[in-house]
Amino acid sequence: MATITAPAPARRTAHPRPATTRRRRKIQDNLTGHAFLIGAVGCFALFMWYPMIRGVVMSFQHSRRGVTSWVGWDNYIRIVNDPSFWTAWRNTFHFTGLALVLGFVLPFVVAILLNEFRHAKGYLRVLVYLPVMLPPASALYLFKYYAYDPSEAGLFNALLRAAHLPTSEWMQSPTMTMPAMVIASTWMNMGGAVLIYLAALQNIPGDLYEAAELDGAGLVKRIWHVTIPQTRLILALLAMTQIVATMQLFIEPLILANGAGTQDSATSVAYLIYQHGFFQNDLNGAAALGVIMLVVLGAFSAVYLRLSTRQDR
Repeated sequence: MATITAPAPARRTAHPRPATTRRRRKIQDNLTGHAFLIGAVGCFALFMWYPMIRGVVMSFQHSRRGVTSWVGWDNYIRIVNDPSFWTAWRNTFHFTGLALVLGFVLPFVVAILLNEFRHAKGYLRVLVYLPVMLPPASALYLFKYYAYDPSEAGLFNALLRAAHLPTSEWMQSPTMTMPAMVIASTWMNMGGAVLIYLAALQNIPGDLYEAAELDGAGLVKRIWHVTIPQTRLILALLAMTQIVATMQLFIEPLILANGAGTQDSATSVAYLIYQHGFFQNDLNGAAALGVIMLVVLGAFSAVYLRLSTRQDR
């Protein structure tokens, strides 16, 4: 008996979308992306570019009682001839140099030590990162009234007496003001650098360390010949960001040294801008000093970009 088979259903042929539909869909996607981009660029321009341009314009002006006039380079000449200008730059470079010695090297050493631990890694990372989560003002007041107290109640002086070492006046001493601020700043900010270094260290292939051990390299040689070359880009990037950040020293002298410190030992360029703008009502001089700082930091950034470009070739 012959079997009757039902005819197979006709396949629907997929018709390609018309070119106008595809073009309309592409335009809609581009408009959505550009809308988000325009919003972000607009906020950045309003809160970053406009104040910078406005500051440059104000640095060539003189404002008094609502009357503004152009004075050319007079504000710059007046600021440069101020003795506190050179004191502020000397203190700023002093702080930056000490911060590179302590605040740049110490996080890298701590990251290497944490990378060698086999247990409690998460707990130790939280412990190292904890100071970053504290408000900077709270942490600095903790140092000012607890750690740097020159009396017997001060933590650091108590530790020095326990080690039979001479105590210090800390923030009241012109010679100890900068080291004390560097210690406090390093304790507050090194947690983020430690985590970045840890991420870089964990990406180093273990075969390199095994080969170095087979060649008889000790711990110091493994760090020098394997760890540092493999993390040199991260080291260079964090060194540059630390230079830029430490040269904007402001909150440490403001809280720890009440601004200028003993014999102007804590006056920084950023604090001098604050003084001109809010205490002396010299907004034009503050703008000129801000432009000078912008040029100096831009020069550091340009040198870094030039060196990094040469290394990548």
